[in-house]
Formats: sequence, structure tokens, C-alpha cells
Amino acid sequence: MSYKGVIANIQIKINIRMMNEKENEKIIYPELSYKIIGFAFNVYNEVGFGLQEKYYQRMLMIEFEKKNICYKKEYFVELKYQDKIIGNYKLDFLVDNKIIVELKVKPKIGYTHVKQVLAYLKATNLKLAIIIYFTKEGVKYRRILNTY
Repeated sequence: MSYKGVIANIQIKINIRMMNEKENEKIIYPELSYKIIGFAFNVYNEVGFGLQEKYYQRMLMIEFEKKNICYKKEYFVELKYQDKIIGNYKLDFLVDNKIIVELKVKPKIGYTHVKQVLAYLKATNLKLAIIIYFTKEGVKYRRILNTY
């Protein structure tokens, strides 16, 4: 490869790195959300598939506590209409008062699960929720952004 080719190749790599850094800037709470997803993989790698959701929840709590991550388990959020409380939502986790984490033991995520989490985001006015579901094939997840 010529000198100009090497310079062009280096410039391409720099541009790609800069683009990736800009994309990461767009991700809401990247460091914390990556940790949360990593904890789910830790749990799955140790125990695998086939447990009830409540047991995955308890194991995830242990992961949060080991890494000193602030969380609230089964956190209740009031649903209001015209300043009157008409019900409650129960979040699986509220992590660091920023991210809703909803756990599922399902083969795939459905529209109803996304709709449920969007309602949580609207009620809390938070920016991000992560649905983590444990499947036979492994951990899958979806980041849901508040569009309201």
C-alpha cells in the first residue's frame, strides 16, 4: 500500500471512530444501560433458562448490590387523571431513578410489552426503559425511549 493509501486508511478509521462516538452520545445513559444488560447476561450465564421471572429479578438485585447500583424493586407509580389517582403501575425495577427495567420470561417480546413500558415512561416522565427477556436462546433486550 502506498503512503497516500495508508494515510487515507487512517483517516477512514478516524472518521468511523468519530461517527461511533457521536452515535454513543445519542444513546441515553449508555454506561448504566450497558451495565444493566451485562448483569442480565451474568445471571443467564450462571443459571440459564427455565426459572420464573421473580427468581431472575432476585438474581438481578444481587448483581445491582454487588456493583453498588441504586435501584428500587417493584416500584409503584401513581396513574393520575385530572389530579386524581386512578391506579398504580408496578415497575420491576427503577434503576438510579433514571431507567425502568422490565423483566420477562418469554420467547419473544410482543407489542403489549412495549405498550406497557411506554405507559410506564409516560407516567414517570423518564427517558428510558429496558425490557429484558430471558429465552431458551439467551438474554434479549430492547431499549424503549420516551416519545411523549
